[in-house]
Amino acid sequence: MLTNTTIEALKSLRLPAMARGLLEQREHPDYSQLSFEERLGLLVDAEVQQRKNRRMERALRSAKLRSGAVVEDVDFTSVRGLDKTTFMSLVNSQWVENHHNVMIVGPTGVGKTFIACALGHSAIRNGHSVLYVRVPRLLDELSIARADGRFARVMAAIARPSILIFDDLLLRPLNDDRAADLLEVIEDRRGRSIIATSQLPIVHWHEGLGDATVADAILDRLLQRTHRIELTGASRRTREATTKEPTQAK
Repeated sequence: MLTNTTIEALKSLRLPAMARGLLEQREHPDYSQLSFEERLGLLVDAEVQQRKNRRMERALRSAKLRSGAVVEDVDFTSVRGLDKTTFMSLVNSQWVENHHNVMIVGPTGVGKTFIACALGHSAIRNGHSVLYVRVPRLLDELSIARADGRFARVMAAIARPSILIFDDLLLRPLNDDRAADLLEVIEDRRGRSIIATSQLPIVHWHEGLGDATVADAILDRLLQRTHRIELTGASRRTREATTKEPTQAK
C-alpha cells in the first residue's frame, strides 16, 4: 500500500519515469540487493534520461529538419571533397557557442542538405535550438507576412533559434526587395549561427544578391567567422538512379 501511494505521489509530481522505475524495482527481487542510495540513484537517472529524451524530441520537431540525417551516417568514402577532420571538428558544436557560421556549397545532389541537417541534429544533441528553412520559401513567406501583418511575428520566430539552416541559398538571383528581406533576417540573428547551403560558389554570391550595397552587407555578416565545406562530384541521386540501388544522399 505504501509503495502504491508513493507511485501515485510521483505521478502527481510529474515524475513518471521514477514511478515506473519504482514499480520495476518492486517486481524484480534482484533490486533488493542494492542499497537505498543505489536504488534511488537508478530512479533519478531514469527520470533525468526521460526528460532529456523529451527535450530532444521537442527540439527535433521544432527544427523541422528536412532530413533525418545524423553525423554517424555521413559517408566520407565518396570522393566529393568532404574532409573528415574538418567536419568532425564541427560536431561538438563549439562553433555555435562562438557564434560562427557554416557555409556548405557544391553541385546538386552531393549531399549538402544531408550534411547541414546532420550538423543541426548534432547541435540539438548538444543543447542548441535549430530551425530549418528553404530560402526561396522563406522569402515567399516574408512577402506574404508583410502583406497580412504577420511580418514581425515571423521575423521573431526566425531570429529565436541558436542555428538557422538556410537551405538552397541563391537557387536563383534575388531582386532588391528579396535581398533586403534576407539582410533583415541575417541582421536580426546577430550573435546566432547560420548554416547555409548553396549550389552557387561563394565567389559568385555577390552578383546574385541584388543591390551591391545590400549584397556587401549580407556577405559581411554571413562570411565573417565562417567554416566552409566545399563539395564536389556528380549527383549521388543520379548515380543511385542509374544503379537502381536507392539510398539516401549523404
